[in-house]
Amino acid sequence: MNKIKCLVVDDESIAQRIIVAYLKDLSTYEVVATCKNAMEAMDVLNTRAIDLMFLDLEMPKLKGLDFLKTLPTPPAVIITTAHRNYALESYEHEIVDYLLKPISFERFLKAINRFKKIKGVGDNKLAEPRLQSTEFIYLKSDRKTIKLSMSNITYIEGMNNYLIVHTQHNKHIVYKSFREILKDLDDNFVRVHKSFVVNKSRIDSFNKEELAIAEIKIPIGKIYKEVVDSF
Repeated sequence: MNKIKCLVVDDESIAQRIIVAYLKDLSTYEVVATCKNAMEAMDVLNTRAIDLMFLDLEMPKLKGLDFLKTLPTPPAVIITTAHRNYALESYEHEIVDYLLKPISFERFLKAINRFKKIKGVGDNKLAEPRLQSTEFIYLKSDRKTIKLSMSNITYIEGMNNYLIVHTQHNKHIVYKSFREILKDLDDNFVRVHKSFVVNKSRIDSFNKEELAIAEIKIPIGKIYKEVVDSF
């Protein structure tokens, strides 16, 4: 399978490393190059075929949107920025998505899914093999492997070095990280707080601060408010 060629353009090395690390978890995506400014990015675009570019807006010499205007046939673009005020102008350039820093892995995956939908790209496979079908997930709990229906999971709670997977009538302790378990869950699950992942189909009500699943109140973290708003 041909890999999707990606270019990361950002003058902040930490921001570059985060995007590169996220892309490494997607087996069908390849980082061709990382650039600190538009001039370096132009050299790459002139010599390499790029399918998807992650573009920061506030960069030295030439800002991201000004750089985008100079490209006659730009690749698909996902904006990565700490500034909200460029969103409207960015979408005028038919960008795929507009990501606000700090970028969570869940929000990043949403942008990737939008790219796949727009460009008609087939589903990616994550770097780690999946054991479950689209309906079930297999988890190690209490010295055995259990099979759970995803639709039966209401929410997942993080506790120190383990997770508590809550179902309608039970709960299971799993020694995994949120990042690991999210790879195995379907798109109905989303992280809404540093300590909570929820099944969107199980949400009964919500406001700006919290959401409710049955009688359980789950807080919405500040950095996840945009994720909640998006669905």
